Amino acid sequence: MLYVPRLIFLLAVLPLGAGFITPTGGGQMTTPSPDPVPVILFFGNSLTAGYQLKLSQAFPALIQEKIDAESWSYRAVNAGLSGDTSADGLRRIDWVMRERIDVLVLELGANDALRGIHLDATEGNLQSIIDRVRRANPDVRLLIAGMMMPPNLGPAYVQRFQSMFVDLAESNHGELIPFLLEGVAGIPSLNLPDGIHPTAEGHKRLAENVWKILKPVLEESH
Repeated sequence: MLYVPRLIFLLAVLPLGAGFITPTGGGQMTTPSPDPVPVILFFGNSLTAGYQLKLSQAFPALIQEKIDAESWSYRAVNAGLSGDTSADGLRRIDWVMRERIDVLVLELGANDALRGIHLDATEGNLQSIIDRVRRANPDVRLLIAGMMMPPNLGPAYVQRFQSMFVDLAESNHGELIPFLLEGVAGIPSLNLPDGIHPTAEGHKRLAENVWKILKPVLEESH
């Protein structure tokens, strides 16, 4: 993947945003109904939350549109919180699990790298999130959103960071989204002025990247 110099500089100095948690598609995180619609939980940072965009423009909402177009019964829940590290995610995952989760799309780790957090700690936190979700939802399907870091963080760190997502997907029998920002990173027209967060158009690309991996998982249930 190619990174333009401006993106490399910004990634080195800026965290991924500040935002909120909210479900998409009009859903609410409440006590489960007797026969709940299967839930796809998008759990991540500002990339999932849709930093500075309307909730309807963030890629989880666009995934809901694709699900609805297939006439499938799934509810996409956007549990993105901007600025979250893996440790932040681990602290709030129990609160998020107020209802059954059928599919977990885990998108965390980028802010850890930008803050220089040791990757052993990051991987441990992500594994703990997966373990907690699986204890509560033994049959949950798992998708790991892969990320990349710019080369100015050092070749050893960059390689270890990228392989972390591959290892987590393989060891947990999950599916890997190779690079969430494929076709978006480094393209000014698809990113906000900060050079990091995708525009509404950029989120359409993110939705395609996710859908390519998620759709076959959902098809198995139909």
